[in-house]
Amino acid sequence: MSVDPMAYETQFFGFTPQTCLLRIYIAFQDYLFETMLVVEAVMLKKLDGIPDCKISPPQIRKCTEKFLLFMKEHFEKLFSKMEEVLLQLVLNIPKNVLLPEDRVQEQHPCSKEEFQALQDEVQQLQQQYRAEVALEQALRVELEEQKIVKAELEKTLQCFDGLDNICREHGLGNFKECFAFLTQSAKKLQNVLKEVEEKSKKMKEHDQLM
Repeated sequence: MSVDPMAYETQFFGFTPQTCLLRIYIAFQDYLFETMLVVEAVMLKKLDGIPDCKISPPQIRKCTEKFLLFMKEHFEKLFSKMEEVLLQLVLNIPKNVLLPEDRVQEQHPCSKEEFQALQDEVQQLQQQYRAEVALEQALRVELEEQKIVKAELEKTLQCFDGLDNICREHGLGNFKECFAFLTQSAKKLQNVLKEVEEKSKKMKEHDQLM
């Protein structure tokens, strides 16, 4: 079997010529084997009708196997010649023939330097594309995070609006004024608590001296 890749022929036919020949080879062997089984069955049937026949089925099978081996050896020789003819005259594209999809290369020839420059440009564009994809993914992650933060802020604003409405319903003004009042009250309570703690400390010290 030929080891030539025959890439141009594969592009044209859609299959490798070697694969085609291999299938022909296997198909012929299978057909030969099946034919010999049919011949053997016919011979056994004919001999079964002959009285006092001295030829036994094992002898028939032995003869069948010998004949099959003889046929396979001759087929191998014939197939080698057939393979050579098919690869050269049938499944071969001459060197001077150009496929229609490759004619653009003939109309616009490209030197090795130009081809290398195009490859470098393609590689650079691929790197830029990967960088843009990575940036897009990072932006999508950031956008999702912003959506989460926005949702939390909206919940907080809704909470403040609810408190503002409660304050107005109870005549406490808006929530900002109420919050400022609560802050001042908290500071006053802290001061009072601090004074109480200091007085309590002084009273303890006085009791210890007594």
